[in-house]
Amino acid sequence: MPELTCPDCGKRLFHENEDTLKIQETIHGKFCRKKMGETHSFMHRDLAHMSTFDSERENDASGTPVLKK
Repeated sequence: MPELTCPDCGKRLFHENEDTLKIQETIHGKFCRKKMGETHSFMHRDLAHMSTFDSERENDASGTPVLKK
C-alpha cells in the first residue's frame, strides 16, 4: 500500500489508490500544522472576539439561542 510521511509534521498518509494518495498529499500540504501539537485550525481566531458573526440569526423565531455557548 503506497504511503507518505509529511516532512514537516510527521503525519503518515496512506491509501490503496495512488491518485487518491496524491490528492490527500495536496490537501494535507494546504492544511499542515507544520509542528506536532499545534492547532489544526485553518482560520486565525481572535480570542477576544467570541460573539456571533451573524447577530440576526443568533436566535430563532421564538427568541431561543440557536447555538450553544
